[in-house]
Order: sequence, then structure tokens, then C-alpha cells
Amino acid sequence: MSIVQEGYIQVTGGKVWYRKTGIGKDGIPLLVLHGGPGAAHDYLEPVEPLSDERPVIFYDQLGCGNSDRPDDKSLWTIERFVEEIILIRETFEIEKVHILGQSWGSMLAVDYMLTRKPEGVASLILSGPCLSTSRFVADQRAYLPAFTEDIQNTILKSEASGNFDSPEYQDAIMVYYKRHVCRSDPWPDCLNRTIEKMGHEVYEYMWGPSEFTMSGILKDYERAERLKEIIMPVLFTCGQYDEATPATTKYYQSMLPGSEIVFFENASHNHHIEKSEEYLAVVRDFLRRVEKMT
Repeated sequence: MSIVQEGYIQVTGGKVWYRKTGIGKDGIPLLVLHGGPGAAHDYLEPVEPLSDERPVIFYDQLGCGNSDRPDDKSLWTIERFVEEIILIRETFEIEKVHILGQSWGSMLAVDYMLTRKPEGVASLILSGPCLSTSRFVADQRAYLPAFTEDIQNTILKSEASGNFDSPEYQDAIMVYYKRHVCRSDPWPDCLNRTIEKMGHEVYEYMWGPSEFTMSGILKDYERAERLKEIIMPVLFTCGQYDEATPATTKYYQSMLPGSEIVFFENASHNHHIEKSEEYLAVVRDFLRRVEKMT
């Protein structure tokens, strides 16, 4: 049985909760960065079986999940969230680490590498990556015509009026989410817990009222052109119906020479849930190959 440790780490603005599994295993630790912003770690629990070979560290970023939720918008910056990664590595004295970033977590992973240029990062796994806000928003817009006119009209009217709280709008975006965010039916408990623990204030301030309505401070986030600065093994993963579309994820991969990419059929943004066995096999193989080279 894997040894599990849970606790809190002090960061700027409060305390963040963590869960460390696989304590005592020999592999290089894997640090898992959840999406959102503001989506608690729970939906990434399908990654935990990797702890049979290495420590796996999950945490809830400040403002969501089991972590503190301060009422201070000055804390909701990508720079401060990057600082959390630094403090977690320092707390656990992690000299070498793999980093897995899902969705918004891919933004954090990339900015950590570009702005802090840390030592000891063995590899990156970027799942359902969002490394260009303009591309992400354009991709969601391109998906909309595939939905019924009622769904499209509801979304367009809500955007025009700024009323995102109506039951009609919530129903419309749920139809969208069940096609492109998670296609499992019903949604698994781990994803439902993430929704229940969501830090909505963080999400709305940094992103906006929904995945395809961008009004937050991340609106100018563009890192695709800088990916070539990251010199290390990188694995991109993407679902066939992913919000981070196959074409866009392939574009990111093309900007990072030597990186790898794997697509999962009949899966979406949460392909690690929908295709968990395949996903774990792909990530496990990647980590093993990286460690053979180090």
C-alpha cells in the first residue's frame, strides 16, 4: 500500500493543501498542476496509480479546493501561482522533478520554465494544453456551429446581455461541456468533487464566465512562440474532442523541437479520465524513457 501524506504549505496569501503519495518510491517525483484556474485537484486522481513507481504530489492552488480562499484579487496572478510551485519544491526538497500540467496547469508549467528557468526539471507532460488564449477561444468558437441553434442562440444572447446566471445559459454550457470537457456519462465522482470545490472567483477573474467566454486577466496569454526555449523532454496529450483541439496541440508540439504528442480517440479535455488506462500507460512509458536517459 502506498504511503500517503497530507498537509498544508504556507504561500503568499494563505495556505495550500497537498497530498503526497508513493512516499519512499525510487522514481523521480511527479508534481501535478491542476486546471481552472480554480479547479481543485480531485479530477486528476486517476493519475495517482503512477505512485507505484514514484512520489506523486497533488495540491489545491490557493483559492480553491481544500486550500485557503482569501478575498484578495491581487493574489490571482500567474506569477504568484508559479511561486507556489517553487515553495512546494522547497518544502519537499525536490532536486529533480517531472511536472504534469493539465489545461491551466500547462500554463503554469510553461511559465515556471520560461520565467524561473529552474534546475532539476526532468520533463514536462502537458495535457489538454492552453498555451495561447487567442487560439483556445477561437477553437471553442469553431466548435459552436456543431450545436443546435437553440444552444448557439442562448450562448450568444447571454454574452450580449452579460447575463451568465440564467438556467438556460447554464444548461447550454453543460451540453457543451459534456461534449468537449468530459464525455463520461455520468461524470465520475472525482470530477463532481472538483466542481463542488471550484474556486469560482478565481476562475471568473482570471478567465471568465465560461470556457468560451474570455474576459479575465489571462486574455493576453500567448506562449506558443516561446516554447522553443524549453530544452527538455516534453509530452503533449490531447483528446479527439478536446477543448485544446488536436490541431492546436499539434501546433504547440511543432513549436517545440523533439517533443512528443499522443492523441486519444473518442476523448475530450479530460482524456485522463475517459481513457485512464491508455493515458497512464502513455505517461508511464514516457517517464521511464526519460529516466533511462538521465
